[in-house]
Amino acid sequence: MAEFKKIKRSENYSAWYNNLVEQADLAQHSAVKGCMVIKPYGYAIWEKMQADLDRRFKETGHQNAYFPLFVPKSLFEAEEKNAEGFAKECAIVTHYRLKTDPDRPGKLMVDPEAKLEEELIVRPTSEAIIWNTYRDWIQSYRDLPILINQWANVVRWEMRTRLFLRTAEFLWQEGHTAHATKEEALAETKQMLEVYADFAENVMAVPVIKGIKTENERFAGADETFCIEGLMQDGKALQMGTSHFLGQNFAKAFDVKFVSKENVKDYVWATSWGVSTRLMGALIMCHSDDEGLVLPPRLAPIQVVIVPITGKKEEEKALVLDKAREYYTALKAKGILVKLDDRDGISPGYKFADYELKGVPLRIAIGARDVAVGNVELARRDTKTKVVISAENLPETISNLLNEIQENIYNKALEYRDSHIHVVNTWDEFKDALDYKTGFVSAHWDGTSETEEKIKELSKATIRCVPLNNQQEEGVCVLTGNPSTQRVLFAKAY
Repeated sequence: MAEFKKIKRSENYSAWYNNLVEQADLAQHSAVKGCMVIKPYGYAIWEKMQADLDRRFKETGHQNAYFPLFVPKSLFEAEEKNAEGFAKECAIVTHYRLKTDPDRPGKLMVDPEAKLEEELIVRPTSEAIIWNTYRDWIQSYRDLPILINQWANVVRWEMRTRLFLRTAEFLWQEGHTAHATKEEALAETKQMLEVYADFAENVMAVPVIKGIKTENERFAGADETFCIEGLMQDGKALQMGTSHFLGQNFAKAFDVKFVSKENVKDYVWATSWGVSTRLMGALIMCHSDDEGLVLPPRLAPIQVVIVPITGKKEEEKALVLDKAREYYTALKAKGILVKLDDRDGISPGYKFADYELKGVPLRIAIGARDVAVGNVELARRDTKTKVVISAENLPETISNLLNEIQENIYNKALEYRDSHIHVVNTWDEFKDALDYKTGFVSAHWDGTSETEEKIKELSKATIRCVPLNNQQEEGVCVLTGNPSTQRVLFAKAY
């Protein structure tokens, strides 16, 4: 580990974030502009996210499949709103071969004779190729529902990128389901939103607000977009997951029909839903501090690290290491993800700083005196507190403490989120809340796209969602003064 270059979160949040991602060995910029290399420690966290989500998908009846990276341009254009929505971000393959450049020895050029008959879009999302495939799979109501998920990479040619939050290529999962009725498809859309919300709160320890996007913010090609929105420590919102009710739009675009039980032919009803490596950004920004990552135990690749503190005497060293290995074996048997750092030539202080940077939830230090009296020193990453305890029943103690840490990290984030929801009634209050208080702003809006766009233009804030638990409330729009029946949540966002 190189010496950690500290950048204070309060002084430059963006620089703090970028520095932490790289210093904690999560990811780095690659030779491909706008793309990232996810390093082993960062990928280990993503794998834990994948595993938990994948289990949840399968428990709700979904199966994994895989579809091509390339989408023929004609298929991509079939659903017009979807095509228009992603057109500016598309990467396109036009040729399939290179050849040596006769004018520049040792260099390559595109072979003009290898032009594709039809250009291929590098998938920004997979609805087009999947619904073209579903046309072959679906003839009767007996073929429904189809509940498919795929783990994949996608490409959206972003001009301004940031590791994990917005990159030209990123990893994600995308669910695509087909149903016989509107009611079934809507139920699926809402079910997957609940899956995402439960994962965010109970695994990532990130409190989220469940809501519906406005027409302006809706997924291109959807009838409704449901979302979960989190609040980061700089007061900006982050869209963490979306679940789309696609209606019959893609079925009509790709002529996907089925014969019902009543022997009537109709178009299939559809959903799509997804989360991405953007969740890594949410995890970092919601919990971490000036010393490094703060990881909830349920996502930490290492939940507990044991650091033996040994003297120069070989007999004493052997005694401490033997006891450390005993604790390691006992914790591992309990199912705890534990690491024993018995490396020579590296000081305990250096190790402590390394694991603090990497967000390991619990650290156990053990020296000769601890062995003699049967104690260990525990250091919590979330509270930065240390305590000396008896090592008796250590696995149970550690297991209970990890649960306590998970809950504490969530409660801290929840307290921050709830204290940064500002209820306003006038334009001056609206601007003041955005500029000086930060966070979510609960305000009346007259329901028109024109007003929504004007507010965005004037304040740089967008409507994050119409919360699902919204209460009907008579009021007037903060900008126009026109009548409104409910509040929506605005925020500046990533």
